[in-house]
Amino acid sequence: MQNTSNSIIQPAGFYIVGLRSMSYSNIYVMFLTVLYVITIMCNVFLITIIYYDHRLHVPKFMAVGNLAVVDIVLSTSLVPGMIKGYIVLDNFVPFKLCLVQMYTYYTFVSLEPFSLCVLSYDRFIAICFPLRQESINTNTRMAYIISAVWSFCFATVFYAVASIPTLSFCGSLEVHSYFCDYAPVLVLACSDTTPQWNYGTTLTILFTVVPLILIFLTYMGILTAVFRMKNNQSRYKALATCTEHLIIVALFFIPIVTIFCLTFFGIIWNPNVGLVSLSLSSLITPCVNPILYSLKTKEIRRRIYSSLTQRWSVQSLKTSH
Repeated sequence: MQNTSNSIIQPAGFYIVGLRSMSYSNIYVMFLTVLYVITIMCNVFLITIIYYDHRLHVPKFMAVGNLAVVDIVLSTSLVPGMIKGYIVLDNFVPFKLCLVQMYTYYTFVSLEPFSLCVLSYDRFIAICFPLRQESINTNTRMAYIISAVWSFCFATVFYAVASIPTLSFCGSLEVHSYFCDYAPVLVLACSDTTPQWNYGTTLTILFTVVPLILIFLTYMGILTAVFRMKNNQSRYKALATCTEHLIIVALFFIPIVTIFCLTFFGIIWNPNVGLVSLSLSSLITPCVNPILYSLKTKEIRRRIYSSLTQRWSVQSLKTSH
């Protein structure tokens, strides 16, 4: 323990003990490691395709690339620390590093739903205003929207994490989570944490409910525009462009909303169930995102096919000579 002032007792660090009481936790961490490797490879591949193909330098793929960057940082803020805890058998996290991990995770986990909002906005403009799409949703405007979302998330999460060093920790230093989690760290404080709890609750509602409402409103507009179409083929084509986005929204929000609802009504008594659900929600979505967009988006499929065809042609020429 380190007494930084007359009233604040700051610890050297915390011990991450979440999931350790769970059966086969080593196997579960190995599974998350595989997910992490796939996530990094697929998202880097997707970003590379978007970056080098100038035909993909449009608002839609700016939003897709933004989501890929968020997914990479989000998963990186979690998995390497978990691997360290199980392979090196060192679950101690220094205090400042704990704050960095907490800030990084919560910033990018809040960016995830808002990035999905940006994608729903792009689909809304494309389907509801097809003739004015290029004038309404320009690259510059999309860049402004993404910058505003990043600035908002970075600023709001900063206050929550910056308030942690003002608390005293004079008891247990075991964090019952799979990383330096905000709420489990607050539980360990022996100071009055009412302002932190109130602010954290407000952010939870803000980062969960607001994006859901925005996505719901955009899809209400999309459905209204689709039902006004006279051609069934046009309806199907419009809805087909939204499928990958809807799947990702479901994968991200359903586990989070379910676990919070069940916990609120006292149905889940085993804390490991909540930890597994939230960790999967934070890692499966970033893994699935690039795969879905690569398989469901014809522009990216064409780029992948073109790259593979060129590589095969070069290899065949080399072997023929």
